[in-house]
Amino acid sequence: MPTYITLLRGINVSGKNKIKMADLRRSLSGLGYTGLQTYIQSGNIVFDAEAQDTGAVETAIAQCIQEDFGYEVPVLALTAQELEEIAAQNPFSEEAEADGRRMLLTLLNAPPAAGTVEQLDAKEYGSERYVVQGRVVYLHCPEGYGRAKLNNNFLERKLQVPATTRNWKTVVKLLELAGR
Repeated sequence: MPTYITLLRGINVSGKNKIKMADLRRSLSGLGYTGLQTYIQSGNIVFDAEAQDTGAVETAIAQCIQEDFGYEVPVLALTAQELEEIAAQNPFSEEAEADGRRMLLTLLNAPPAAGTVEQLDAKEYGSERYVVQGRVVYLHCPEGYGRAKLNNNFLERKLQVPATTRNWKTVVKLLELAGR
């Protein structure tokens, strides 16, 4: 049975779309998911499920949240193996080791449209560095993500694709919870 890591975007931020993680786990258990674990209040979920594709997982969780909590929440699902492979390809691994809060992954719902990465590359972003590989933006923000120009909303707008961002410490913890 595969292990999935699901990332919700836009819950428990600035008092909006509040969902207690215990309530979320209880709700998702109704989908037949087992071993449900959540990490911090921002909607990071690890669970096992009968073999299905990540698109089906995303749809099922989004519908469940809509029905049980009344929120339309973007959901991004990966298998634990996919996230492990993404982590292994980190071009900023030294920076991640030094400070896992300043190294981030922006996970895209789809690869960016043709030409959008080149448009992103055409500008300078101070000390911030990034690498786009498929559906992932590896991002190093030495001044901290709170001040980053390359934040999630900016990357969504420029790459024209829905996204969610997690810092390296969270990625490592999610992989640990998934037994990786």
